[in-house]
Amino acid sequence: RARKQWYQRRSTEAVVSTQSTGSFCCFIAFCIDIYTPSSNFTMFRRAGVTSAKQCVRGFAKDLRFGNDARAEMLKGVNLLADAVSVTLGPKGRNVIIEQSFGGPKITKDGVTVAKAIDLECKLQNLGARLVQDVASNTNEQAGDGTTTATVLARSIATDGFAAVSKGANPTQVRKGIMIAVDAVVANLKEMSKPVANQEEIAQVATISANGDKEIGELIAKAISKVGKNGVVTVKDGKTLVDELEVIEGMKFDRGYISPYFINSAKGQKVEYQDCLVLCSQKKISSVQSIVPALELANQLRKPLLIIAEDVESESLGALVLNRLKIGLQIVAVKAPGFGDNRKNQIRDIAISTGASVFGEEGAELKLEDIQASDFGEAGELVVSKDDTLILNGKGNKSEIEARIESIHDELEESRSEYEKEKLNERLAKLSDGVAVLKIGGSSEVEVGEKKDRVQDALCSTRAAVEEGVVVGGGTALLRCTGAVEALTFANKDQELGREIVLNALRQPAWHIASNTGLDANRIVERTMRESGNIGYDADIGEWCDLVATGVIDPTKVVRTALIDASGVASLLTTAECVITDMPKKDGGSDPMAAMGGMGGMGGMGGMM
Repeated sequence: RARKQWYQRRSTEAVVSTQSTGSFCCFIAFCIDIYTPSSNFTMFRRAGVTSAKQCVRGFAKDLRFGNDARAEMLKGVNLLADAVSVTLGPKGRNVIIEQSFGGPKITKDGVTVAKAIDLECKLQNLGARLVQDVASNTNEQAGDGTTTATVLARSIATDGFAAVSKGANPTQVRKGIMIAVDAVVANLKEMSKPVANQEEIAQVATISANGDKEIGELIAKAISKVGKNGVVTVKDGKTLVDELEVIEGMKFDRGYISPYFINSAKGQKVEYQDCLVLCSQKKISSVQSIVPALELANQLRKPLLIIAEDVESESLGALVLNRLKIGLQIVAVKAPGFGDNRKNQIRDIAISTGASVFGEEGAELKLEDIQASDFGEAGELVVSKDDTLILNGKGNKSEIEARIESIHDELEESRSEYEKEKLNERLAKLSDGVAVLKIGGSSEVEVGEKKDRVQDALCSTRAAVEEGVVVGGGTALLRCTGAVEALTFANKDQELGREIVLNALRQPAWHIASNTGLDANRIVERTMRESGNIGYDADIGEWCDLVATGVIDPTKVVRTALIDASGVASLLTTAECVITDMPKKDGGSDPMAAMGGMGGMGGMGGMM
């Protein structure tokens, strides 16, 4: 009897202790099962086992099935699509986005709006995230058309969910959707016409820039300067107006290490003609290592540009002394970039000028053993306090082209935005010419909004040059309905997929008309009755030949938007089960909080 009372008291203490720590739960439950066969202790045994399970359980999952799951995801899709669709067309509105740092962002860029949306409900957010992926994929491939892709995805997902809820086979419905989309893509390619002149390039850029003719003409001028395959970059300007700067040659943001190298009082610059170039991956720390290069340059009677990771004080002093006392034409600059990016840029400079690279890992080439053939050559050199410009590099053309091709391959494989930015910068420096669009404005918010439109217009222009253009305003998709209606399908479920695509093809034109405040249904119906390039110009509010008035879209943008939207949205309709993490409850199990504080620490309250 005494033993029974002792075990009862110890078991009670153990059950109470599991509220703060579960480390002894399994052991106590085992002891209770052995030493307390009486039914009086069933409560303690169950409590011990339950606490033991709580100790090893991970995060709970929420499972939803069938129509309930699809309905919740559709709410998220609709919320995101409603926010994005208001930006579509020449009379689309802007969206203001709160940012965690800085002021709010005002934009009309569909993918920027889509990425800013994060919903509280996990199921709704799951649907929104899938449509975000559609917009992101379209942006990566075509650079524009993200709003159109979002609108198409919402339409296909909504009608697909409705068909599956009525008993249609989701796999067959998806198959019918993909067959219809293939027919539309083939029809778009037949309708496509190549971009013939600078005027059409300006028209494409104007449409994508929300009807801003100044931006369209600026982009067309930039492309005419550097060619259709040239590099055009967009940067923040320092004035109220937009500017175009064309840079010929290789320019990077590193200036001279010492002002004693200056040889032109006007502008405080270093200017040389027919210059030698020396490239080193490592620091130049000793005078002895640089003397052979200086002697060679002096013998050849040519100026010398030294590009290295750094030139330390002893070597720098020797260079300055030679410049001032002997009159040796020389200038030293630090290599641009950091880490691997710096190594790649030094290699780019060496290839463009025909120089050898000293100090590379695994190479036996030493600076002390330099020969005249190891120097690169540049026709003209301008070095200021902040940047260096190398013109007319004498590098081997085939090696430069191979380097450019290699960077293009890296761009296609890269998934990092930072890497893509750096690769594009390197590509620009290796190209024959670079056009820089400097976007001006009265505030940072205004410049940011205009930059988004310029970048979209630039991407649209490149897409138009690549695959041609079709009639704009959503009319091209409406003209493809005949090709879809002519298709034959194996079963009724696939025919439902065709009807879903036919309805989706109407949506871009419907939303463009809706954003003008007019009856969108009447405008879409009349556009379908018309033929050829006749359609509604939402900007001027008239029916006209859209191609003649410059309302055209790049074929690649329209095609990519439809393919990406149909692929993700049709897969969404095949979902039957959705698994998400359970939301964390407020005041959940916190081991430290459950321990009720640590004994003897009560006197530390005044430290807060």
